[in-house]
Amino acid sequence: MGEVAALGAALGMVVCSISFEAAGKKVGSLTVNIMRLLMGFGFLSITALYTRGMPLPLDASMRSYTFLGISGFIGMFLGDLFMFEAFVVLGARITTLIMTLVPVVTALSAWLILGETLSPREILAVLLTVGGIFLVMYTKGSGGGREKSFPLRGILCAAGGVLGQALGMVFSKMGVESYDPIAATQIRIVVAIVAFILLITFRRRWGEVADGLKNRGAMKWIGVGSFFGPFLGVTAMLIALKNASAGIVSTISSTSPVLVIPFSVMIFKDRVSPAEVAGAVISVGGVSLFFL
Repeated sequence: MGEVAALGAALGMVVCSISFEAAGKKVGSLTVNIMRLLMGFGFLSITALYTRGMPLPLDASMRSYTFLGISGFIGMFLGDLFMFEAFVVLGARITTLIMTLVPVVTALSAWLILGETLSPREILAVLLTVGGIFLVMYTKGSGGGREKSFPLRGILCAAGGVLGQALGMVFSKMGVESYDPIAATQIRIVVAIVAFILLITFRRRWGEVADGLKNRGAMKWIGVGSFFGPFLGVTAMLIALKNASAGIVSTISSTSPVLVIPFSVMIFKDRVSPAEVAGAVISVGGVSLFFL
């Protein structure tokens, strides 16, 4: 059950990234971010009511509120803001591949903040993962022999997404302790929602959000992504962690860059070269080696 649930979490991330890319191209990443958080919080509240008997996380300690709040701001606000902009600029396939760096950067951040160390095998995993990403980013397309162009803005957004999510995980580890993971996710989402509301207000973008709400096609994509990402994906990950080791779960759930390729080809008609496939396999192999 644990291994199947971990695969379900990886598939949830695939559907989530594809859905948010499609929605972002219609209404922009800012609208996608605020709406998927609101929808995700609704799904999680229903789950919390069923599993905990209370829809809101009112029983957390001050330490949990503090560190989970920091995690929500860094990971689900700043990190996701950059990541979803990268979905629009680079596409789900390349962005998701770059996001395979999250486990590696998380470990490096944990080493700096929490004092955790890296073994020689883990250092090798870092090199393999980065090498696989570079192979995909600098490979030539299957048609025309011209090198693919990856805008610097998209690369910087993806890098910001990696750093934000990695630091968010470290602070989550410091705040969750023995607290319920679903309720902990709710705390992170609430902080992110408040931050996005302030950002949209400061940038005077509520008109853009209102226009986005009128786009039924985009709202359907956001609904699908919110259901499979913050809701089913998180739930599947929790089931997996209860029934399998963290290393196995991390390895299986990190296969989303490989799984996203056929979906990206079918939906967006992307062309994938053998070198890109090899790069995806190498990067995921590096992550696998990192956790095994």
